[in-house]
Amino acid sequence: MLVSAVLAVVLAAVGSGAFGGTSVADAAGGALSATATTVAPATTAFSIWSVIYLGLIAYAVYQALPAQRATTRHRRLGYWVAASMLLNAGWLFAAVQLGSVWLAAAVIVVLVLVLARIFVICFHTASGGWVDAIVTDGTLGLYLGWVSVATVANIAAALVDSGFDGFDFTAGFWSAVVLGFAALVGVALAFAGRGRIAPALSLSWGLAWIAVGRLTGEPENAVAGVAAIVASAVVLVVTIAVRAARGRVNATESLRR
Repeated sequence: MLVSAVLAVVLAAVGSGAFGGTSVADAAGGALSATATTVAPATTAFSIWSVIYLGLIAYAVYQALPAQRATTRHRRLGYWVAASMLLNAGWLFAAVQLGSVWLAAAVIVVLVLVLARIFVICFHTASGGWVDAIVTDGTLGLYLGWVSVATVANIAAALVDSGFDGFDFTAGFWSAVVLGFAALVGVALAFAGRGRIAPALSLSWGLAWIAVGRLTGEPENAVAGVAAIVASAVVLVVTIAVRAARGRVNATESLRR
């Protein structure tokens, strides 16, 4: 697990161009850059990877502690989390080294499915306290929320790169459809996770930066920008509402005991 975490961070640094060479933004002819499509987040959005990678390293160390090795939760999560890290490295290899947008899209779809499985395991296994909740649920929740946005952006980039013309519908229309789907994913996660906040935070973060990119940068598209703002707000509001409702139910059940 720790080796997978270190590998993921090193490959991410290589992929970002930190050590020279081609960066993700320049890979595949710029198809994955922040200005490639109307649903690509602005560059600043990608700073969330720093938080996610730090969290993954913290999780790798935490789950390796003697007190955690025998717990059901971490035994069930271990291989899935390691697989997610290797898939993330595979995405970087496909995008940067091979320059294949469609292969990268295929890898990230598998990655988001793996993270969805991790989300289910986290929900159905009790945390070991506030440290576990932050390091495990917090990190992996942020990971899922952000990759959900990245999956949408990656598939859109692959379609645009392949010459998809939108069947004569405007870019704003398709952006609104895609962002509406992203909002539905966030709402589904809110209900499935009973208001878990971490996925909503990173998903909303990504959507908000799509809005920034479309309203202040290129390609400028007011419809996409407004749709992204609405989608981001819906995810946050629904998640908070579900969490509050769950809190009231728990409080009522406690009073009845």
